[in-house]
Amino acid sequence: MQDTAIGKIKRLIIHFVGNKNNGDGVRFSDNLSDFENSEEHIIHLINNSFKSSELFQFYFISELQLNPVFQFISAAFQENKSFIEQSKNCARLLYDCSVHPQIKGGEFYTVYFKDCIIDGETVDAVGLFKSENKDIFLKVFPKGEGFEIESEKGININKLDKGCLIFNTEREDGYIVAVVDNTNKGVEAQYWIDDFLHVRQRKDEYYNTQQTLSLCRDFVEVELPQQINISRADQIDLLNKSIGFFKEKDSFNLDEFTNEVMQQPDIIQSFTQYKSEYQKEFELDIADNFTISDSAVKKQARIYKSVIKLDKNFHIYIHGNRNLIEQGSDEKGKYYKIYYQEEN
Repeated sequence: MQDTAIGKIKRLIIHFVGNKNNGDGVRFSDNLSDFENSEEHIIHLINNSFKSSELFQFYFISELQLNPVFQFISAAFQENKSFIEQSKNCARLLYDCSVHPQIKGGEFYTVYFKDCIIDGETVDAVGLFKSENKDIFLKVFPKGEGFEIESEKGININKLDKGCLIFNTEREDGYIVAVVDNTNKGVEAQYWIDDFLHVRQRKDEYYNTQQTLSLCRDFVEVELPQQINISRADQIDLLNKSIGFFKEKDSFNLDEFTNEVMQQPDIIQSFTQYKSEYQKEFELDIADNFTISDSAVKKQARIYKSVIKLDKNFHIYIHGNRNLIEQGSDEKGKYYKIYYQEEN
């Protein structure tokens, strides 16, 4: 996460949460866990796992106050004495959400952090983590005139299975929440983010950049070909100009973008109308002016395809000047003519 630093651990407690469908149950701890010899490794695990700049907020369809985890964490922030009780409440809720047969049981950690930094603000934070998978570690120790080796199961400190960090800021909007889920990529993955945490993406510069680039790609590849006869080369040219605009600029302005990239008045009008329909269909609120997130641009650039696929024989990648490629047809069939200066 950018502009974020994890502080010191103040309290930590561990419970076991099983699969409710299998009747595994929940095993609670009544006492805080000792973390004196493991704090450094826990911090390393968190820093190594939470790398995305995408942030979230708690929400609920009717009103935020009805989100259970939001209520539990709010109480933990406000009343230090209720930390163990609220950790148990979170564990009970997670158990109720763990009904898919593919969900594994595992240790559930609730951690209270002091002096964390996010966007230049120093705040407390609560971490909720679940370890579902164990790695095998080899332990070597001296014995007599030689050495012995044993295997042990434990948590890999380089990769967190599931977790979230809730920063004690912007409470009225659902706090700032960072989320990671490295397991259960199918339908069962919904239980951590949607069923348990019930979070949605925070409307910040990352959100606006990501959503606008997704909008542009859908417009160029799906909507525009339905309105005008546009070649794949011209589509790629628009995509390259779109992603190029975001890479070159520090901030986004809708009018500046459409004038520089879309250029033609009829395409500009079509794009503006599509933006309105796109937001309504997907229940989005995308700003017309915002600071561009470099990390969101980098992620979206991976799915901006600049390739023309010709049957099963050739792929043409277009990265620059659209005027250097021409399309036509003759007695042999369709063709592309490409101009270049040097062959690398």
